[in-house]
Amino acid sequence: MTRRRAALLGLCLLLGAAAVGPARAEQLIVSISNSRITVTPNYSGGELVLFGSIEKDVDTPADRAVYDLVVTVRGPPADMVTRRKERKLGIWVNADSRQFLMVPSYLAVFANRPLEAIAAPEVLRRQQLGLTNILLTQRVGTDFADVVPNDAFRSAFVRLRTEHGLYREENAAVMFLTPTLFRTGIPLPAEVPIGSYDVDIKVFADGALVTKTETSFEIVKVGFEQFVASTARQNGLAYGLVTALMALMTGWMASVVFRRD
Repeated sequence: MTRRRAALLGLCLLLGAAAVGPARAEQLIVSISNSRITVTPNYSGGELVLFGSIEKDVDTPADRAVYDLVVTVRGPPADMVTRRKERKLGIWVNADSRQFLMVPSYLAVFANRPLEAIAAPEVLRRQQLGLTNILLTQRVGTDFADVVPNDAFRSAFVRLRTEHGLYREENAAVMFLTPTLFRTGIPLPAEVPIGSYDVDIKVFADGALVTKTETSFEIVKVGFEQFVASTARQNGLAYGLVTALMALMTGWMASVVFRRD
């Protein structure tokens, strides 16, 4: 066999192995109650339901009967700033700030039990499971990096998002209805950002990741607000002219109403 033919045979075997991929003993099937949420001016929040099942096959170990499940929901990414205030001469002023780059505007982690009981710390960090392990890139001077979980700015950022219901971690939110059938709710607060949401579902057994899958849903705004937002994006010049005209008309009407004789 020539060297060229041997190389071609090796490449074919490699491509064949890549096409087959690693065998998995479980398959994860999930569905979401609504893939498109419409937000109106009087929207006050809601909840989606994620449900699914873990399907075993002939390769599943016979003694595997208990599973753990972690669901991570990420909203549309955005740049945000966290500021630190100091009191100077009796006045609170901005003393320092930190910019977070393309971080999830909504972030939720749901599990059937505490994460530290599901997998080892290094596994949780590698899989980015939990608010302390999610990558939140910051601009630190001229560098871009994620810092330690107890960094003051990172902690303040997560705390503020949590207070608004936009970041959350719940360790008893996933309910197993049977050993393989599960469900969990995804709360959506009134301030929920508009855009596409990614849902990552991972199944663990004996501390190891055994299978995973993804799904998604979308939150859209309807009504007059959506019309204004779409016009601003698609025809900025017309939007600017109409806004300026409305401001002039408002000022003129105010001068007429409050004009003194």
